[in-house]
Amino acid sequence: MYLVTVLGNLLIILAIRSDAHLHTPMYFFLSNLSFTDICISTSTIPKMLLNIQAQSQSISYIGCLSQVFFLMAFLVLENCLLTAMAYDRYVAICHPLKYPIIMNPSFCVLLVLVSLFISGVNSLLHTLMVLQLSFCTHLEIPDFFCELSQVIKSACSDTLINNILIYISSVILGGSALFGIIFSYSLIVCSLLRLPAGGRKYKAFSTCGSHLLVVSLFYGTAFGVYISSSVTESSRKTAVASLMYSVVPQILNPFIYSLRNEDMKMALGKIFGRISFLR
Repeated sequence: MYLVTVLGNLLIILAIRSDAHLHTPMYFFLSNLSFTDICISTSTIPKMLLNIQAQSQSISYIGCLSQVFFLMAFLVLENCLLTAMAYDRYVAICHPLKYPIIMNPSFCVLLVLVSLFISGVNSLLHTLMVLQLSFCTHLEIPDFFCELSQVIKSACSDTLINNILIYISSVILGGSALFGIIFSYSLIVCSLLRLPAGGRKYKAFSTCGSHLLVVSLFYGTAFGVYISSSVTESSRKTAVASLMYSVVPQILNPFIYSLRNEDMKMALGKIFGRISFLR
């Protein structure tokens, strides 16, 4: 699954970089999303595979905090990128004549840099707060990686401030991003309903459909993890729920965008054609 995730997302990035027709804001954000998916999987799975190979379930304190920092940073980055992609679709469909002006390369790069800054600051804040906690010896985390909520639950000191910070950041970052996506698509739907039936309307639905599937997968699995951790104390169910949002969306995203997008199919076809020609 890890190899499929890495290779699938690398193919998406390679296809976008090698095809001049895909040098547009939508595919610029998609290439960044694919890179983020690789980073999310790389934050946790290699360590898990190493533990399986060594038949050991241990991780160092620094290694655990590193997982908390990087996983949190890349998850928030993906959250921000999905919001930026929704705004890109809104401008493209509702304001097509202004699209090249609004979504210029400088603005797109700025959106990604702002997303990086927000995710980095948020992750650093949570990690520094975890550093203030004290832990008992021989600590066991009921998961296959160091998830922030599970690490905080395992602390021996008071975690009230940490939990409040998690709720506040979740509401501000997750809530505002989800609201932005829903608001963007409500305006898109209203705009599409006014269009006559035809190729342009179908293409708009097609490009939005892939993004909506990815959004549903990302927020659906994240919401499932929250519900699971709230209603069950089973370590097995918690680990399965964590697997659903840290592995499954990242492995499915390349298939969603490549199978539902004709431009991506053509670009990938050119890559495979070159590989077969070299053989």
